[in-house]
Formats: sequence, C-alpha cells, structure tokens
Amino acid sequence: MQARYLAFRSFPAWVGPTFGLLAAGLALWTAGLAAMLPSHHAAANWRLAWVGFDLLLVFGLARTAWLARRRSPLALMPATATAALLFADAWFDVTTAGAGRDRALALVTAFGAEIPLALVCLLLARRALRHLGAR
Repeated sequence: MQARYLAFRSFPAWVGPTFGLLAAGLALWTAGLAAMLPSHHAAANWRLAWVGFDLLLVFGLARTAWLARRRSPLALMPATATAALLFADAWFDVTTAGAGRDRALALVTAFGAEIPLALVCLLLARRALRHLGAR
C-alpha cells in the first residue's frame, strides 16, 4: 500500500522543503511570541492561547511538508486543516489588533502571508483529492 502513494507526483518538488522551512520559521516566531507577549491581555492565558495556536500551525505545516515530500495524497488532510487554521489566524490577528501600527501589521501579515499560504494549502489539498478520486 505504501508503494502506491510513492507514485503520486502531483506535488511539485518545492512543496516539501518550503513547508518544512515555513514550519521552522514559524516555530522561531512562536518562541519569540512566547517571550514577548504579555502573559495577560484583555483575556486570561493570552500568551498560552496565541502560542498554542501557532504551535498547531507549526504541526500542520510540518505534517503537510512531510507528506508532500513523500508525495503522499494523504497530505490532503493536514493541508486542509492548516488552511483553516491560517484563515482563523488571519481573522483573529486582525480583529484583536489594536488601532494604528498593530492593526496595519496584522493586515499586512494576513494579506501578505497567512491568506496566500492558506490558498496554497487548499490548492495542494485539491490536487491530492483529484489524485485520490482518479483512483
């Protein structure tokens, strides 16, 4: 059964390494957030909420990278979940940001990174789904 998945060639070769680098970069970003964010904001456990959420993104990107590198159509699942998490992250970053510079940075991050990456994840998932449907 494993050998059949190795024949899956819909993922371009850049997907696995790129998602791996993104996961590593986000892990560093999350470590920075853990150090910089206040432990309390308008909600209890503010730091835990954001760092935990970003760790879910790290896991989703890393799992997508690993399965894409193996050219497995099973990448459909973490790619779809990661897209949903990225859309949610963009939404909450923008809606919870303060006015001025914080809001501008949240919008740039949302439209410059999170939403485009979420769309790439959905395109990868669509490729995988088509491959599975062709079987």
